[in-house]
Amino acid sequence: MNDIAGTKPALRWVVHASVLLLVVLWVFPTLGLLISSFRTADQIATSGWWRSLFPSEQNLTLRSAAPETQVLENELYVIEGNLFDAGVTAKISQWGVSSRAIDAFKPGETAELRRGGEITVDADGNYRMENTEEFSGSRGARVFVTAELPPEFTLGNYHKVLLAEDSTDSMGKAFFNTLTVTIPATIIPILVAAFAAYALAWMDFPGRALLIAAVVGLLVVPLQLALIPLLKLHLSIGIPKGYLGVWLAHTGFGMPLAIYLLRNYMAGLPRDLIENARVDGATEFQIFTKLILPLSFPALASFAIFQFLWTWNDLLVAKVFLIDATGQTTVMTNRIVELLGTRGGNWEILATAAFVSIAVPLVVFFAMQKYLVRGLLAGSVK
Repeated sequence: MNDIAGTKPALRWVVHASVLLLVVLWVFPTLGLLISSFRTADQIATSGWWRSLFPSEQNLTLRSAAPETQVLENELYVIEGNLFDAGVTAKISQWGVSSRAIDAFKPGETAELRRGGEITVDADGNYRMENTEEFSGSRGARVFVTAELPPEFTLGNYHKVLLAEDSTDSMGKAFFNTLTVTIPATIIPILVAAFAAYALAWMDFPGRALLIAAVVGLLVVPLQLALIPLLKLHLSIGIPKGYLGVWLAHTGFGMPLAIYLLRNYMAGLPRDLIENARVDGATEFQIFTKLILPLSFPALASFAIFQFLWTWNDLLVAKVFLIDATGQTTVMTNRIVELLGTRGGNWEILATAAFVSIAVPLVVFFAMQKYLVRGLLAGSVK
């Protein structure tokens, strides 16, 4: 009954549900990073990204105005003002003058200050400090408050990540370093693998079957096994750590899949088309450039997407073949690791940096997804 026209097999619904689940599992963390990249550190620490449009309760450390603003009223030195910045609307639920007792007082109550005097804070953040003696010091008194703040979004995180002069925050140079690694490491394997795939698909020569078997066998070899031997080989022949070494490494690691994918696709092209071109006197190079490459564009685009995503998100190969002592060739993934290790409390910077690092692959993926699907389907069927 499932094969009747107009009905869908149960398995198809299972496939659709599985794909939908995978999409949801992939989109929600990405959406969370996007929203968190516009939030402040306090908001990220106190509430999840799904509550970014609602007020959140935060513990804040604020300061009163400096003692130089005090005035004399009825033999009392007085400092008045609002703890929050201009334009900020907040509701204080509790406050204190010591970090060990931030909930000691309710709005409207009065607390004694360590250096003499007393302070009264209301729910809106307005305060009044009084003392029979003149307030001393160069900074205002610290006040610890628990307040409900409205949602706040800022572009300051992106300024810190992309344009900050401080190397511990800026990822602008790391962004261009990653492009420098990714673009050649995507183009070089495609060019080399396309020639090899055509030869394995349409040219007869001794040992072709063994080469195809070797390519398939290399697909299951973990790249971790080859990292150190390959690095020693590079150093022995005079290739230092740098862009050339990482390009060659990514080319070698991506070549088996590229040849396998392109060879399967090219082998499925119409044989009559190739034979007719040879009868007309076309050379193998002319057949490859004028027939095979245009017809193989979906497969080329499919591998290009995979190679771009893998290279862009790579950390291990970059750590081994690229990273230098000065950090001039640091890629974005390594910069994120450094931010996580040295600036672990700045979650807004980490969220912004992580989203910036995946924004480019997202654009590439959605821009070329139709070629990816077409290439994969054609390569798997043929």
